[in-house]
Amino acid sequence: MPEEELVELKFRLYDGSDMGPFRYSPASTVSMLKDRIFAEWPKDKKIIPKAANDIKLISGGRILDNNRTVGQCRVPLGELPKGFIITMHVVVQPSLLKAKAEKKVDEVPRKHICACSIL
Repeated sequence: MPEEELVELKFRLYDGSDMGPFRYSPASTVSMLKDRIFAEWPKDKKIIPKAANDIKLISGGRILDNNRTVGQCRVPLGELPKGFIITMHVVVQPSLLKAKAEKKVDEVPRKHICACSIL
């Protein structure tokens, strides 16, 4: 594949630090990007995703779907200059189903006690 067809992406984490830039084919899926981000996540961060599905990528103000390709996610900017790097924002958000399941397991059953006094 010719080198000029590759897209350079960097990923901005929640604390303002960056990962990359990395080069991807326009046919690469968002799911592939998330897998790489998960594999190379810095271990010194306070927030660490538990799985690649906990990562959300935002580009052009939109959350990107896993099945979309990098070529489909690029905002039409016209002719990009050589060496232009696209920045995508990374948000770590655990899936709701996992969070609800963990919450139910962690909760201790409460006994309701009613104490009434009649004077």
